Amino acid sequence: MIEFKPFEKIPRLSRECFITEKIDGTNGVIHIDDTGTVMTVGSRTRWITTTDDNYGFAKWAAKNEQELLRLGPGFHYGEWWGQGIQRGYGLTEKRFSLFNVSRWSDAATRPACCDVVPQLFQGEFSTDVVSRAINALSALGSAAAPGFMRPEGVIVYHVAANMYFKKTIEKDAEWKGRAA
Repeated sequence: MIEFKPFEKIPRLSRECFITEKIDGTNGVIHIDDTGTVMTVGSRTRWITTTDDNYGFAKWAAKNEQELLRLGPGFHYGEWWGQGIQRGYGLTEKRFSLFNVSRWSDAATRPACCDVVPQLFQGEFSTDVVSRAINALSALGSAAAPGFMRPEGVIVYHVAANMYFKKTIEKDAEWKGRAA
């Protein structure tokens, strides 16, 4: 007999979303074990070390380990960006910006060595609010690096769907990846 597989419940589209600036860097993850004492770091696709690094992210994390342990147990995702990484944003240093704006937007609660991606909107999802966020970035430049006039785009986190979507300012219609 074939095991029955139910159709998943479909979330409503007109629900809360967070729109943040999409920063053009490289993805980073900091994992703190359940005891809150052991830290492991990675990129989007693999664990990294100070000898097998990703743009110096593992070395930076090792240097800031005691401060980063304040993140607490779990997986903490963000963007490692700045000097020498992708667009660079005109910076003379690299930064780590956490993605979870609802948890880390208060600078007093997050490690001092971390930033958070700029939140551009919070409220009910619509394509109009996404367009307004894109238009504001195009006109005003990066919120993450004021004065930098080539921001990449936005990330939309749809709360009910528990999913992220991206929209870029340049070449949004082009597929980024490998052909099958």
